Amino acid sequence: MGSKTFLDFLPTNYRHEKSYLIQNNLTDLEKLSNLSDLDINEIQRKSSLCTLNNLKKIRAIAIFKRKIGISPPQAYLLLHCGISSIKSLSLSTPYELERKIGRLERTLRIKTETITTFTVIKEWIKKASQIYKSI
Repeated sequence: MGSKTFLDFLPTNYRHEKSYLIQNNLTDLEKLSNLSDLDINEIQRKSSLCTLNNLKKIRAIAIFKRKIGISPPQAYLLLHCGISSIKSLSLSTPYELERKIGRLERTLRIKTETITTFTVIKEWIKKASQIYKSI
């Protein structure tokens, strides 16, 4: 079997979006991160099983992966903590984000398998700030 693609890391509740993206050759990080709101609306119009929310999350995960180097599971964790863009990540503080991740883990009563140390979080925010300032 081939190596895992970006879409292979998505949970099963993304199956419709994943299927549509694969059928339409939209599996590349570059293509996914460059999807506009217009493109996402068009996908949703063509495939009614694809949800707007899931498509926007896929785009956000692709952007985090491509621009900052955050793994898909880590990016998914950020989304669950309310961080959905480079801007929102750049405006966060490491303490605040570490607290949100901890709160999420306690609420779910699980320890996430992603490595999210304070140092890693600080590096994400630093990269996001550099990118946001250059825009």
